[in-house]
Amino acid sequence: MDRATRPATWQLLLAFGIVYFVWGSTFLAIRVGVREVPPFLLAAMRFLLAGGVLYGWMRLRGTANPCRREWLSATLLASLIFVGDYGMVFWAETRVPSGVTAVMMATIPVFMALSEIFFLGTQRLTMRLSIALLVGIAGVVVLVSHTLGLGESSLDTAGAMALLIGSISWSVASALTRKLPLPASKPMSSAVQMLCGGVLLTLVAVSLGEFRGFHPTAVSRTAWIALAYLTAAGSIIAFTAYVWLIHHESPTKVGTYAYVNPVVAVALGYFFAGEPLTARTLVGTLLVLVSVIVITTMPKKVATPNMEDVLPAANVSEG
Repeated sequence: MDRATRPATWQLLLAFGIVYFVWGSTFLAIRVGVREVPPFLLAAMRFLLAGGVLYGWMRLRGTANPCRREWLSATLLASLIFVGDYGMVFWAETRVPSGVTAVMMATIPVFMALSEIFFLGTQRLTMRLSIALLVGIAGVVVLVSHTLGLGESSLDTAGAMALLIGSISWSVASALTRKLPLPASKPMSSAVQMLCGGVLLTLVAVSLGEFRGFHPTAVSRTAWIALAYLTAAGSIIAFTAYVWLIHHESPTKVGTYAYVNPVVAVALGYFFAGEPLTARTLVGTLLVLVSVIVITTMPKKVATPNMEDVLPAANVSEG
């Protein structure tokens, strides 16, 4: 990049700070929100609002409306990303601490690498990659096993399974993204995926009866603030910072969010939500993060989803 066009250092630091800390903090915001709002309904409101705002903004700027094939592709991806991944994350956080949720979602690179090796055939199983995958799997085992004798209870089994399903769902969506027709504009692509995801999540919430007995007036201001934060900060501001960063920094540098976000989430859960920081959590987190760092720094980048096309968090995906 030409030095004359390179952004100021403070701009880069600000963008990295937003991606690191805002996406890392969304897991705690989800935890706060699902205490009072049913999980799939909360997720639906978040993505309908964020997708609607982003879609409207892009149309006002003159971006073309997606064609029918692009809307169909967005709907397919939304079923995997927003129902299969985010829906599972929101539901799991009714049973699993927010910090550990972020760590479990950091396993996405493991499943991405496995799909590259066994299904896409675009990655070789080297010794280094094999060790990294085994370390990541060991981290998950530490978090969910009932028999390791670490002295603390393991994760809720249903919650842990939901998070693993979410990680796999995101990985499948990331692979499909390369093959499906989507809007050329990355923000518009994300907007239509969020809108479709919001509609699908609403249908899931209806089918599960989440609207029955839900009274918006009974929801506290804190929960509404959590929703506003997830929508504005997590899905619009942080995503915009991410897209800006990938045009000014290397993918390797920007991809460091994948192992910073879980650390932020664990710290915030401990200091602000009273979530226990146990030996099990520390060992499992360390193993997963070592695995993520090794996989994401392999010569062929296979770990992190292309978040220009597939929205992040947290993910690690955005929460």
